[in-house]
Amino acid sequence: MTEAEGSPLVVESRREQVRDRYGKIAAQGPCCSSEAGSQGCCSEGAASAKVNDPAASTQLGYAPEELSSVPEGANLGLGCGNPTALLGLKPGELVLDLGSGAGIDCFLASRKVGSLGWVIGVDMTAEMIAKARENARKGGYSNVEFRLGEIEHLPVADQSVDVVISNCVINLSPEKDRVYREAFRVLRPGGRFAVSDVVATRPITAEERADPALWCACSSGALEIGRVRELLGAAGFDEVDIQLRSQMTTPDSLSGQASLGVVSADIRATKPSGA
Repeated sequence: MTEAEGSPLVVESRREQVRDRYGKIAAQGPCCSSEAGSQGCCSEGAASAKVNDPAASTQLGYAPEELSSVPEGANLGLGCGNPTALLGLKPGELVLDLGSGAGIDCFLASRKVGSLGWVIGVDMTAEMIAKARENARKGGYSNVEFRLGEIEHLPVADQSVDVVISNCVINLSPEKDRVYREAFRVLRPGGRFAVSDVVATRPITAEERADPALWCACSSGALEIGRVRELLGAAGFDEVDIQLRSQMTTPDSLSGQASLGVVSADIRATKPSGA
């Protein structure tokens, strides 16, 4: 059974709901839909505040100089952290971003891996891919590419990536077990997994998980910490480390998730060198 706890039709329906929501955000901006309600990192009020207020992005872990270095439009304010700050990216490494959106984390990673490195962004939303590619063109990035695909079925070769990053995206997947297995597959032995995401601090009810607005708002798709750890271990990862971000630094844009006990976290893991 997938984490959606439903039939393949339910899983695909959930995926289409997410694709539709983020396609609209890419095409029209964060304030694209009243359906978003008032909760989550992708709600219209929250995302708008994060895009227009650099202080909100710095609360997530972005340095002011990082925010000023990326093309205008690359930061849609949809994240819950800064995965590129969770580990030391090295020159020459190949980095993969799961659910790369408009490209902010890919562009930040590209500067860290340098001209000898490479960054791949994968997103299932065609509108986001088009936006990210245009941002890459505007910014003159020559070591970044964006591929259309699902993070449960990555268009990336086995053992070809040094680092996998992601920012508030895996919670949106109805098949998180597949996402972790795919991340493990594409990582080279010794490869690193560094993700900013939301986790649940209490059980989320079936009714809450069935609500598409809550799910698409980066809320009811969150898993409890123990379950995240279990799925990463089952995929083959070790050295799993999950740290909740201090509530004192949680931006107002994520406060709507408090009623579900959902908070942002930094998640790290490693693929064993012998795997």
